Amino acid sequence: MSDRFLPVAEPDLTGNEKRYVNEALDSGWISSNGDFIRRLEADFAEYCAARHAVACCNGTVAIHLLLLAMGIGEGDEVLVPSFTYVASANAVTYTGATPILVDSETEHWNLDPARLEEAITPKTRAIMAVHLYGHPADMDAIGEVARRHGLPVIEDAAEAHGAEVNGRRVGGLGLAGTFSFYGNKIITTGEGGIVTTNDDELAAKMRSFRGQGMDPNRRYWFPIVGYNYRMTNIAAAIGCAQLERIDAFHERRRTIAAQYSERLGSECEHFGLQLPHEAPWAKHVHWLACLRTPAEQRDPLMHYLSEHGIDSRPFFPPLHELPIYSADRFHGGRPLPGATELGATGLNLPTFNSMTEDDVDRVCLRVLRFFTAPV
Repeated sequence: MSDRFLPVAEPDLTGNEKRYVNEALDSGWISSNGDFIRRLEADFAEYCAARHAVACCNGTVAIHLLLLAMGIGEGDEVLVPSFTYVASANAVTYTGATPILVDSETEHWNLDPARLEEAITPKTRAIMAVHLYGHPADMDAIGEVARRHGLPVIEDAAEAHGAEVNGRRVGGLGLAGTFSFYGNKIITTGEGGIVTTNDDELAAKMRSFRGQGMDPNRRYWFPIVGYNYRMTNIAAAIGCAQLERIDAFHERRRTIAAQYSERLGSECEHFGLQLPHEAPWAKHVHWLACLRTPAEQRDPLMHYLSEHGIDSRPFFPPLHELPIYSADRFHGGRPLPGATELGATGLNLPTFNSMTEDDVDRVCLRVLRFFTAPV
């Protein structure tokens, strides 16, 4: 069994990435224009069953761009799960609006629809559903609450490219969906992001904000204050090659997740461990393999794995525990027990396409050895 270092994630660049990047270089279009940008936007929109996709420079920007186009700003509130990566709330804060933190359910680790209504106020402008670690949020239940209150639902799908709810892909389930193409994501452009939507006016506004606010019909005329949020043609070239193989990437990750489940599953109850559960209405795309442990053992396990050349990551700390979002104004003083529990007990294990069965065996052997003979 190899003792090579196993990272949590690494990109798979074994397709047409180099070829397309060289084509972009040869064309001379290396900045924010070029055929690969148009191709990536068209192909990704089709993949998500959306009319539009607007490429941009990263996933956080994708959320900010969407919120700007929605007109969200000072005095507004957006409901956000407390258990998420900080970018979800930061992008709301950039607009001058306030992220209002909502608890998560502990079975699939996403926004709890049953906790939404208590957080809605006259200032609420939108609900942000985050599809965390590759499992989609319950968009049907969230959408039902949103419809009762006349609120749009936006999807932060940074970690869930291709995940499905009742056979429909994320990114096309709400007003709009945002994605990250960071280097550790299911598909990558190095740095990059994209927003999908069926709303023609919203897409046009995002394109304007993305390009410094320039009037699309009058060059160098700027009727609004915009941003330089554009993606490069080189990054889009990588993205086009990645998207060509996304189905194979999903198949590989499901295989790796199944191997983790097979090797660890029988021991979970004995050691107080929990593997992810896939809802019957969901397609889980397994951005990262996840494991929940008793809280007091999570960090020692991560240290033990590191000593044996295996990288891991803790679950995101819930936002209400961070100094920047701990004040009552972000959560109304409501307890958020699900988010608290998840943030204290979860970790991510190595999950990347080139992992071998021996690699998974090695990780699982070390996890089980930790619990059977703790050091």
